[in-house]
Amino acid sequence: MFAKLRHASPALTFTGIVMFGVLGLAAVGLVIDPRVVTGAPVWLKPAKFAASIAIYAFTLAWIFTYLAQWPRLRRTVGWITAAVMAIEMAIIAGQAYRGTTSHFNAASPLDITLLSIMGVAIVVQTLSTIAVAVALWRQHFQDPALGWALRFGMTLTIVGAFTGGLMTTPTRAQLAAARAGERMTIAGAHTVGAPDGGPGLAGTGWSTEHGDLRVPHFLGLHALQALPIVALLLVRRNLNDRARVRLVGVAAASYASLFVILLAQALRGQSIVAPDLTTLILLASWLLATGAAVAGALNVRQARVGALAV
Repeated sequence: MFAKLRHASPALTFTGIVMFGVLGLAAVGLVIDPRVVTGAPVWLKPAKFAASIAIYAFTLAWIFTYLAQWPRLRRTVGWITAAVMAIEMAIIAGQAYRGTTSHFNAASPLDITLLSIMGVAIVVQTLSTIAVAVALWRQHFQDPALGWALRFGMTLTIVGAFTGGLMTTPTRAQLAAARAGERMTIAGAHTVGAPDGGPGLAGTGWSTEHGDLRVPHFLGLHALQALPIVALLLVRRNLNDRARVRLVGVAAASYASLFVILLAQALRGQSIVAPDLTTLILLASWLLATGAAVAGALNVRQARVGALAV
């Protein structure tokens, strides 16, 4: 598999390996550096981003193994992604070393410049993946269920990536302070309804008291792994191609629905751990609808098997 990944995209494979090394260095930083930034250990963010980039790089390289007929696309997007992720990681780690934040930091001309570079770079990378999505929608797959999982997964990942833009918009409090004549040193936030840095879940830092846009952002970004895993797990079941395609469609619709529910919850300023009645009703409806759709997809198969037996 490693040989296949390296053949599909040397740049992405190398990036994934390097990021595991960065993760190790960040882990050492977590142990020996006691500094805290916005309520979290200073090296936690580099560690999380290194892990996330490594997973994404290897996943994208794996997807490229199914796009053998698109060598120029693989080469271009692979190198763009590798370059962008290197820039992002360098800035995130550099700002952590300085003891400050990388995202939303407008405290100095240097911080503003670094933030702008990160913003432009990640937009370029996200736009480049649209070409991958187009290739996936045009590519023929020997395993139709996996093909649909990759198409839906990449599409949802692109949507999830663009939700990051919601975090870069200055909050009402920041805009009010700017109108009052105060200098805006922070532009944007993960948290909805309060400044970043409040109580959060261990490991992720997601707010336990207010809405947090990182929750739907995380879910959307990882559709690229979640849906193909569903398709691969279905291979172990005694199902024909049509049944597996239907179940992958159900999984994609369910995943997208959960993404929308969590995005709405975050935008309403509500913590993931404190859902109100409206959110609970939406989640219950989502569970029931998903269960009914799965049962319906399986019943169609059983009905056809019964008809054939007769």
